[in-house]
Amino acid sequence: MNQNLIPTAEAVYRLIQELNKLPGIGPKSAQRLTYYLLRASEEQAKLLAEAILSVKQKITLCSICFNVTESDPCLICRSDQRDCSKICIVEQPQDILALEHTKIYNGLYHVLHGAISPTEGVGAGDIRINELTKRLQDGSINEVILATNPNLEGEQTAMYLNKLISPLGIRVTRLARGLPFGTELEYADDVTLTRAIEGRQEF
Repeated sequence: MNQNLIPTAEAVYRLIQELNKLPGIGPKSAQRLTYYLLRASEEQAKLLAEAILSVKQKITLCSICFNVTESDPCLICRSDQRDCSKICIVEQPQDILALEHTKIYNGLYHVLHGAISPTEGVGAGDIRINELTKRLQDGSINEVILATNPNLEGEQTAMYLNKLISPLGIRVTRLARGLPFGTELEYADDVTLTRAIEGRQEF
């Protein structure tokens, strides 16, 4: 779209365009957010800008589980209060937030940063599966919980991981099917997630 045809200042147009690139933010939402920020105080705008820059400058990935963290290893991996015999495998860091919010699971995590999707050209080598297999070599893990999303890509990834892990003699379980197929973990409510964790099944 030609910016010259839009009756607004270039700075406003730029902000709308950038916000529109965010997931879940359509053109109308981007406009609403932009005009909200225009009305907000300069201090409020600065706090938002500083928070965004801080995330980009301070956040790294845990070298063990690949969750986002400000310190390496992350708080979960270095905690002596966690059950180190269990690893819950999730697709994205935000899935950990959803599971932790239930206060039911007390083991460790491993973040794949994606799911196997042949149609999108994403194979096992493109996500953190090699790093997972290395974690399983020392014999300290007796259960792996597959908490991939209940959609086609998540199912493909879970099946692949089950075939990979089962020969190691490690128990492989998956979240119970209280989770509707086609949804993502971060959008599931606490009760559903709690039941899914407690009712996990052998793969």
